[in-house]
Amino acid sequence: MATSASSFTIASSFSEPRTRIRSSKRSNLPLQYKTGSWSKSRRFGLVVSSVSAPNVELRTGPDDLISSLLSKVANSDGGVTLSPEQHKEVAQVAGELQKYCVSEPVKCPLIFGDWDVVYCSVPTSPGGGYRSVIGRLFFRTKEMIQGIDSPDIVRNKVSFTALGFLEGDVSLTGKLKVLDSEWVQVIFDPPELKVGSLEFKYGFESEVKLRITYIDEKLRLGLGSRGSLFVFRRRQ
Repeated sequence: MATSASSFTIASSFSEPRTRIRSSKRSNLPLQYKTGSWSKSRRFGLVVSSVSAPNVELRTGPDDLISSLLSKVANSDGGVTLSPEQHKEVAQVAGELQKYCVSEPVKCPLIFGDWDVVYCSVPTSPGGGYRSVIGRLFFRTKEMIQGIDSPDIVRNKVSFTALGFLEGDVSLTGKLKVLDSEWVQVIFDPPELKVGSLEFKYGFESEVKLRITYIDEKLRLGLGSRGSLFVFRRRQ
């Protein structure tokens, strides 16, 4: 995945109840009623001072936020096809979700396992040049995966189709080091490239730092040292 850049509203509708007041006798006494921000006055046989709609407090929990976040990044090629405004919406939901993060997420055993990288705010971060504007002309991304094995091994892989017919992938293997209760550092070996029958290593070691801002059984959020936001979904 990337090297230095971290190689990894609610709308509610309310319908106002309609109350019919019938009287067998008509009189000149006014009936006043008020609902929400509007009021009317008519002459019936009763006087009603006001009828106010109750205040309703809407609460959004982590499950709702997770569903919203995944729906916003779905079918976006890891964030490539999203507009700047859509990226802001993703960041806003992620910011709300991190309020539900466990304390000391780096110690949470849920970090281990295989994860799909479903979004990055800087789409070229996972996969590097293979995910750049020019790179995507030749390499069509199939999937991006990060695996974390106990106690400290990280595996990143981007699978692609090259030139429309060659299957391949680029992978990184690194060692994870805990920096504090939220931050980790990974030092990766040189990347390994496979295209068709060809397989070779190239380049140099790389290092990334990532802050875990949310973790549960199915979703993990990460924030790179340069501000890149990552959304990881546990593989089925």
